[in-house]
Amino acid sequence: MYMRTLQLFKLVLSFLLLIASNLMLMAQLSVSDQQKLDELMSKMTLEEKIGQLNQYTGDYEATGPIKQVGDKAEEIRQGKVGSMLNIKGTENTRILQEIAMQSRLKIPLLFGLDVVHGYYTTFPIPLGEAASWDLEAIEHSARIAATEAASGGVHWTFAPMVDIARDPRWGRVMEGAGEDTWLGAKIAAARVRGFQGKGLGSTDAVMACAKHFAAYGAAVGGRDYNSVDMSERMLRETYLPPFKACAEAGAATFMNSFNDLNGIPATGNAFLQREVLKGEWNFQGFVVSDWGSMGEMIAHGYCKDEKEAAMKSMIAGSDMDMESRVYTRELANLVKEGKVPMALIDEAVKRILTKKFEMGLFDDPFRFCDPEREKAVLHDAANRATARDIARKSIVLLKNDNQTLPIDLKSKDKNIKTIALIGPLAQSENDMLGFWSISWPDGDIVSQEEGIRTRLPEDVTLLVSKGCEINDKSKAGFDEAIAMAKKADIVILSIGEALDMSGEAKSKGHIRLPGVQEELAQAIYGTGKPVVVILNAGRPLVFNWVADNMPAILYTWWLGSEAGNAIADVVFGDYNPSGKLPMTFPRDEGQIPLYYNYFSTGRPAGGDNDTQYRSAYIDMPLSPKFPFGYGLSYTTFEYSGLKLSSKTMTENETLQITFQLKNAGNLAGEEVVQLYLKDCFGSVVRPVKELKDFQKLMLQPGESKTIAFDIDKEKLSFYNNDLKWVAEPGEFELMIGSSSADIRLKDKFELK
Repeated sequence: MYMRTLQLFKLVLSFLLLIASNLMLMAQLSVSDQQKLDELMSKMTLEEKIGQLNQYTGDYEATGPIKQVGDKAEEIRQGKVGSMLNIKGTENTRILQEIAMQSRLKIPLLFGLDVVHGYYTTFPIPLGEAASWDLEAIEHSARIAATEAASGGVHWTFAPMVDIARDPRWGRVMEGAGEDTWLGAKIAAARVRGFQGKGLGSTDAVMACAKHFAAYGAAVGGRDYNSVDMSERMLRETYLPPFKACAEAGAATFMNSFNDLNGIPATGNAFLQREVLKGEWNFQGFVVSDWGSMGEMIAHGYCKDEKEAAMKSMIAGSDMDMESRVYTRELANLVKEGKVPMALIDEAVKRILTKKFEMGLFDDPFRFCDPEREKAVLHDAANRATARDIARKSIVLLKNDNQTLPIDLKSKDKNIKTIALIGPLAQSENDMLGFWSISWPDGDIVSQEEGIRTRLPEDVTLLVSKGCEINDKSKAGFDEAIAMAKKADIVILSIGEALDMSGEAKSKGHIRLPGVQEELAQAIYGTGKPVVVILNAGRPLVFNWVADNMPAILYTWWLGSEAGNAIADVVFGDYNPSGKLPMTFPRDEGQIPLYYNYFSTGRPAGGDNDTQYRSAYIDMPLSPKFPFGYGLSYTTFEYSGLKLSSKTMTENETLQITFQLKNAGNLAGEEVVQLYLKDCFGSVVRPVKELKDFQKLMLQPGESKTIAFDIDKEKLSFYNNDLKWVAEPGEFELMIGSSSADIRLKDKFELK
């Protein structure tokens, strides 16, 4: 009896929320548009309403398995399609929009595309941009991508990807902001602001799509599309905050994820979509499935057939079906049979049509199809200059023994007259773009050879040799590479992954340098020449021999259109690297998942307990190779003079922290100052440290600045065992440093 009463209560509550949601949806529009929407809805047949919930891919490009079924153009003409993806360019979008205008009700199409890290101008992969720790630059990157995409007739990007990821075996780490919730939430909001600009309807803005909802980054074994199993407290505290930040920033849409969460596929998960997203967070946009994820609930074993998949998806709150086609085939019968309430269909349709009204498409379906604007925007030289700047900011200096970097071509002491550029990525162009980039026949990609060669004076010779291919088993090219290295005064060795080695469906059991690249590095090192290593990748790699032996290492990710110029800027000292790692780099796959904000145990490694019985490995160190937040500079920074405004605070007070930061070196440089907190004792176990703030600032040689941080109740709060967001009285440890492992200043305070 109790369970029936509870189910009835939930059903009534869901319909009350549905009524409230419909009222709020209408409130987003002007009175005139509200009337137009009401009038349009009254004219629509059930089949036309279902058509708005249906999204097809174009036949030109695809980001998933294409189902060549039916005549898409005719279905658009019949009002059976609400959106198309993988269509770009004003010419192509206009053709399909004109067909949509032949439909009975002339409802315009939405055009979506995966504009993940650039449209025509390609920026660093999102994980690389996250390494910049520069929120303004990240927002600017998304702003340019949106401006370019919108000029090409695109209304909607399937980005940002905001999954927290602690396992570098998962190939999609390249799409996100790394392992930290606080940093990830800040970057997520910045990207939404960048994509949506001054607001939907502006012809230089596109709808953002927060994905993948939710917890996709915690896939078991780092295997794409795999299950996720975690407590609700872990979900809310670690994985949901970046999504909430997107909702609060006004993200127009959400995309659900492929994974199941505690046994329920996300596409059919009412807790995620109805209770949390549309209920608690009051999200007024619409939810699109990931590619085919509705139909894939059958393979999950959660639905017996497409009819059940359509029913569970709609009831759970999935508004638009991307390429499953289960809504078009099954929803009408489900409504007629009373298994899906018509109110749910109407709500989903209103959410989608509201966005079309907000985009101004009912006023002018072709307002994003101006070929003159497209031509002007795509060839704006300022976009390339910005891409170069953001690419430089994304580079992380991992090692620089004996001040090997920067290479000073003017130094009489070093007298560098010959440089050898060696490695399989030295001359590559496409690999510089990375996964989830958009190809263009006239795309101009600056290779590392081009960027470096352009910078050399006439009296400096550049020798170039691949040495091997990226995934080569042959060492046939070693002899030529070694001979060139011996002729050079310094060697630049460019190694790493190809663009298709990290990304969707690119999970790896081993994340080491592919092929014989490590052996090539050993051979070049054996020449005795100083070596600068450029590591190109879409994820953290394991490269222990290189890390232990090479004097200078730059981690350059995949930097995009201006990769070669950006790398040259850093190598030759025109830009002082300032990047910091957004993910922990393991020394072995056996340590994965590995992240800085772990829980302590009753027998912590490195503790005072003098016994072998501790939480550690007997065959390798527990520590990472490179910690979260790590990154060097060509200058040095000193931290001193930590002061707290008080040693105690109450929930209603704010504690201010100040200290001095000094550039103690000879070059101007930027430092990312990181604030970490530890709740020393809690009603549930708390992490050993958590990032709670940071500042990135430029200092001239010898310059000092007073840095201030504020700590309030919000920064001390967490979800307790009852899933209440609380700040518990007690002692807190304050840590300020240059990385999660390089803490320079410490103190304690108490929350009364």
